[in-house]
Amino acid sequence: MKLKIYPVNKPLKGAVRIPGDKSISHRSIIISSISNGVIKIYNILESDDVKKTIQVFKSCGVNIKKDGNKMIVYGKGLHSLKNSKKKLYLGNSGTSARLIMGILSFQNFSYTLLGDKSLSSRPMGRIINPLKKMGAKIKSKNNRLPVKIFGKQSLIPIKYTLPIPSAQVKSGILLAGLSVSGRTVIKEKIPSRDHTEIMLKKFGAKINIIKKNKTKLISLRGGFELIPKNITVPGDFSSAAFLIVAALIIKDSFLKLKNININPMRTGLLKALRLMGGKIRVKNMRIISGEKIADIEVKYSKLNGCKLHSKNAPLMIDEYPILAIAASQADSKSKFYGLKELTVKESNRLLEISNNLKKFGIINDIKNNNLTITPTKNTKASIVKINSKGDHRMAMAFAVMGMVSSMGAEISGAEYINTSFPNFKKIFNSLGAKIV
Repeated sequence: MKLKIYPVNKPLKGAVRIPGDKSISHRSIIISSISNGVIKIYNILESDDVKKTIQVFKSCGVNIKKDGNKMIVYGKGLHSLKNSKKKLYLGNSGTSARLIMGILSFQNFSYTLLGDKSLSSRPMGRIINPLKKMGAKIKSKNNRLPVKIFGKQSLIPIKYTLPIPSAQVKSGILLAGLSVSGRTVIKEKIPSRDHTEIMLKKFGAKINIIKKNKTKLISLRGGFELIPKNITVPGDFSSAAFLIVAALIIKDSFLKLKNININPMRTGLLKALRLMGGKIRVKNMRIISGEKIADIEVKYSKLNGCKLHSKNAPLMIDEYPILAIAASQADSKSKFYGLKELTVKESNRLLEISNNLKKFGIINDIKNNNLTITPTKNTKASIVKINSKGDHRMAMAFAVMGMVSSMGAEISGAEYINTSFPNFKKIFNSLGAKIV
């Protein structure tokens, strides 16, 4: 599938409701499926990735159905998953893979997890190894999908220090720890997304979090059934990021984004864009289903370059592609440090950001996993062709780049946008962009 993006010659204006948060949507299905009762989930993201998670649990015997504006999950308890008659296909979803491994590691049957070409190339040892320490029996080749998880294993509690900041790995361990009679403790030296901790606490899990010498200790006492709670999924900040940056760099634009998740572990991009001079207001803050949400107003701004330390990377790892687009339109050089994790996402995002910016004539350089971007006047006299390489965020980021280029862009592999933001094209066109 290809998308053609035309240069935008008028402001983007309007009020938008962003689709539900992908990370929270995954977790709402996963945690509800092993809870003991009926759960209603409102505003769930019905993207390709989340549909894969839903299908996995349906294949394992969980009754999940859509009812108007909500999804209803009929959970039957921690150890209630049934034997699947087929292998469990996860498509492109790394979140599904790593979290679901934690759940399947203590069920009564064996399962095989498969992924598409992109997901099958991504590292799974980071979750397989701690699960094996807990007593899980897992077979894989080179710690990649496909993975076979053998059932009827009695897990034991562990104390585990995360070698790299990873919400997916942390979540997989915590979910496995639900079955353990004892305390599973995770030491997190660098913060990562905490949606799993928030939702587990909402569902009555015996979870305790303390900070000690700048290190977070997450302790979970397992062996207790989860209490069903209804969930309202907030708008996805990572999806809102594309609209935020577009409004900042397209002259005279002004957008209002409603009900956006502003969990502090997700909004590093806001801090970066404000550092660059972005005019962004966060209003009407409140708590829904344990998560902080707010409305965000964004005005066109003349941006300056900035430097971001590596400690910022875990708080905005999914937003660097679109941040790079903002940096390319600033009035001075930007440098972003510590981006190694970008090399093992859906694509090698660090390399693809660099290569694609060069196609638009933007000078940039990668050295020791640090990215330097020097804003350069776009003089390309033809449409820039971009291959998404199976990466939804790269496709969307360079679609926004096409809007501020001289001749526009053509994105191939645009179908991957459906993994996280199915109505990306529709929303942008409703605000004044032209994507066909």
